[in-house]
Amino acid sequence: MAQRALPNPFADYDKSLATGYFDAAGRLTPEFTQRLNNKIRELLQQMERGLKSADPQDCTAYTGWAGIALLYLHLYDVYGDPAYLQVAHEYVKKSLSCLTRRSITFLCGDAGPLAVAAVVYHKLQNQKQSEDCITRLLHLHKLDPRVPDELLYGRMGYLYALVFVNKHFGEEKIPLSHIQQVCEAVVASGESLAKRRNFMAKSPLMYEWYQEYYVGAAHGLAGIYYYLMQPGLGVSQVKLHNTVKPSVDYVCQLKFPSGNYPPCINDTRDLLVHWCHGAPGVIYMLVQAYKVFGEQQYLNDALQCAEVIWQHGLLKKGYGLCHGTAGNAYGFLALYNLTQNMKYLYRACKFAEWCLSYGQHGCRTPDTPFSLFEGMAGTIYFLADLLVPTKAKFPAFEL
Repeated sequence: MAQRALPNPFADYDKSLATGYFDAAGRLTPEFTQRLNNKIRELLQQMERGLKSADPQDCTAYTGWAGIALLYLHLYDVYGDPAYLQVAHEYVKKSLSCLTRRSITFLCGDAGPLAVAAVVYHKLQNQKQSEDCITRLLHLHKLDPRVPDELLYGRMGYLYALVFVNKHFGEEKIPLSHIQQVCEAVVASGESLAKRRNFMAKSPLMYEWYQEYYVGAAHGLAGIYYYLMQPGLGVSQVKLHNTVKPSVDYVCQLKFPSGNYPPCINDTRDLLVHWCHGAPGVIYMLVQAYKVFGEQQYLNDALQCAEVIWQHGLLKKGYGLCHGTAGNAYGFLALYNLTQNMKYLYRACKFAEWCLSYGQHGCRTPDTPFSLFEGMAGTIYFLADLLVPTKAKFPAFEL
């Protein structure tokens, strides 16, 4: 782990140190808020310049136009400035003009551009185009049985798009029955693979992506189980307790002595501390398991994830969401919102402070340096989210 991260130079939480960032109620100080706002404005200008040379045919939320539209939609929600909504609209049009017609997910397929567009058009009072996007989103449901189940390219990535629309509309635009069908398909797929590969005694569910049993949030078990434990998505109490819970417990048993998790089952290398692979993604499964089942061990494991992130989460890969410092910081915010422990808000603020020195730590430049999930747009999203920590949620993933 240590070779993938830069040493954490920050002193850990102390009440006296925290006063420069937030008050006793967790409200950010005017000074720190101003620093965040200034950096957001500065990075936005840099990002816009950089996007002039971005791939014009990348529609996706992960590295393309839909991700930039999602950032501006978020900035509109945070600041209430209609200019941000207009910019989101421009990027929505770009993303809809180059849909892949291959993948069905929010992050790497057509569901993301369509879902973001539906919400942007809705907020612009353009209901006809909004409804058209929702209709097209629902038509993606004719799922190929060979589609994987994970978040980036599979059924869970489609499910997120459906829930995203309902959350932003504040009503059931996507029928719950439609969402339940996706959940049922994921559970059936996991049960089938567990039986075929003789996992049933250890884990009633099992999932693979490219012949590997991935563990993390992006491609693996932790991301899938995080959604299967969500209330209101249609997994029955019987399935939840008899099928999902023992499968979650199996993931818990994969924990390294360090508190981190492997990228794949049977991978003994304790290297990756990313949202996509490792503790920063598994933490969401553990937090949700604690909320649903109430067992202290889930919380203990989540707290251990936070220690791993604090020690090894300032990544040499950069400041982004998928495998960068901003993405890792969201784990602290998830724990802060669960426990109200100011230590985790402080740690998120310190990781944000690291991001305020964007580009000054010798980190490598991502392949798509201005995108939402690999680059600068994701860091801006995080800094804006931190302005109201109690509402912060990892984009395109956390519910």
